[in-house]
Amino acid sequence: MEQRGVAEVETPACCSAAVTDPALASLATLFTGPGAHRGKPLYLHTSPEFAMKRLLAAGSGPIYQICKVFRDGEAGRYHNPEFTLLEWYRPGYDVHRLMDELSALVRCVVAKPLTEHRLSYQALFAKHLGIDPHTATPGALRQCAIERGVASAEALQMADSDSWLDLLLTHCIEPQLGPDMLLVYDYPASQASLAQIKPGKIPLAERFELYLNGVELANGFHELADAGEQRQRFQQDLAKRGRENLPVVPLDERFLAALAAGLPDCSGVALGIDRLLMCIVEADHIDQVLSFPIDRA
Repeated sequence: MEQRGVAEVETPACCSAAVTDPALASLATLFTGPGAHRGKPLYLHTSPEFAMKRLLAAGSGPIYQICKVFRDGEAGRYHNPEFTLLEWYRPGYDVHRLMDELSALVRCVVAKPLTEHRLSYQALFAKHLGIDPHTATPGALRQCAIERGVASAEALQMADSDSWLDLLLTHCIEPQLGPDMLLVYDYPASQASLAQIKPGKIPLAERFELYLNGVELANGFHELADAGEQRQRFQQDLAKRGRENLPVVPLDERFLAALAAGLPDCSGVALGIDRLLMCIVEADHIDQVLSFPIDRA
């Protein structure tokens, strides 16, 4: 990063607002010091994204950070509730240029020959399952899961396509990816998260993910800079949280104000350091690359 002119920054781990994504759960604490004698709720960040974008809006230029992040309810072969993330942002980059840089970094760190492939999300599903993820109905995706032998697929009650696509991706596609490096791009617009949406006959999210040894290591976006659109997505998240009886968390108004003030056109990516270490040392479980996993913390 230093060689490429990307400055290191540090942002707070405790934030007054939390991520709204229904798929993520924040760990919370209570500050009871001066000015908050009744207690002020704080949330351990699931990513430094919002704070880093506030720095970008303030004119920081290209920046990166390596930090601990926290996600409740996540523990298993590839998950620990506390893990290490490398996140960086590149003003003026599109997702393909950032994919180039991510690929170069991984090759440098892994230090062994890697075969690289790049596929659109649509091409990935067509190659491995013979379906079009942008047009397949939930019923067709359910049938695909049943035919592929996904356990309990017949009994699952999921009305939206994205839930079925995620299930097919994790249970049917990822186990087939092998040892190569794979970059997947052009996700469904419904999975945009904080990415811009590319208009077209089928709108697509300008988002990508990196896989190595069949393990998802990184998630990147051409960052959404429209404060109104971002607020609308946050509100949709909160509505979904309400329907699913999940905690309704406060919006990050400082982040939204930074977007309204002006975020430079940029792309950003978050890379899981622990999972990358797993690939390098050929570990079978994330606990093997952690000094103190959650059961020994």
